[in-house]
Amino acid sequence: MRYMMMLTMVLTMGLLGDAAIAADPVEMNVWPSTPPGDADLKLPPEADTTNEKSGLVAGRRLIRLGNVSTPTITVYKPAPDKDTGAAIVICPGGGYHILALDLEGTEVADWLNSIGVTGIVLKYRVPARDKDKRWLAAVQDTQRAIRLVRANAERWTIDPRRVGVLGFSAGGNAAALTALKHAEQLYDPIDDADKLSARPDFAVLVYPAYLADAKAGKLYDDVKADKTTPPMFFAQAFDDHVTPLSSLLLAAEIKRVGGTAEVHIYPFGGHGYGLRRTDEPVTTWPDRCATWMKRMGWLNKPSNDSK
Repeated sequence: MRYMMMLTMVLTMGLLGDAAIAADPVEMNVWPSTPPGDADLKLPPEADTTNEKSGLVAGRRLIRLGNVSTPTITVYKPAPDKDTGAAIVICPGGGYHILALDLEGTEVADWLNSIGVTGIVLKYRVPARDKDKRWLAAVQDTQRAIRLVRANAERWTIDPRRVGVLGFSAGGNAAALTALKHAEQLYDPIDDADKLSARPDFAVLVYPAYLADAKAGKLYDDVKADKTTPPMFFAQAFDDHVTPLSSLLLAAEIKRVGGTAEVHIYPFGGHGYGLRRTDEPVTTWPDRCATWMKRMGWLNKPSNDSK
């Protein structure tokens, strides 16, 4: 009898443990066929370009993925007992040349899962296709990714009213422009998913690039906010070689048009740290961001009355 009781306890604990384990990631192509504008494009095979001479971040290597011609989203769900229903599309950086796929992608999804958020890593197209609008292919991919998340919200147990975007460096540029240009139709509609809104409900921009002209001290002409711009969170170091004016001036513009933003500028820290912790206080930005998301209500599970 005692043995049977112990066996029952073990089996029960196992079942409870299974309920607390996140599901396997789900991968989906962003486009059902050739992405817009890529019909005549030929690239070498997709590959990690990191080698023994590549720099380390916090003492560790990272993936530098190049020649992406088939963009995908990979959905990482938190454990069911943590899941808040919120989701964030993650745009890794890489100067629109490569993607720092783990440093600013899968590692970010792991962190988001830990706070109950579905992390959706976007593998957008690189290198840039348009020399005048280097952001275009990435923003097309991000718009489409947000729409796909909303189209699959029920299947992935996501609240379509709490879908954000998070980007680093060039990925921060793509995330910012997706939020700012959400009303612009940047590609021809393909299916029912494209009837859904591409506006993220909020945006997190970590050392965002290419938003401001440092010499002129102003935002670039195509970086414009209005009353529909979603709330934004910014984190950057003052000694970043990518000008922190991108964060400061965009936040000021959002304030000017009546929007809301939270800005964290640290004196030191440089660029390209992702979520990897060092002695620099700038690498504590995920804690500040989680507090912001909670305060703004993105981490609150919706009540039955609001469904």
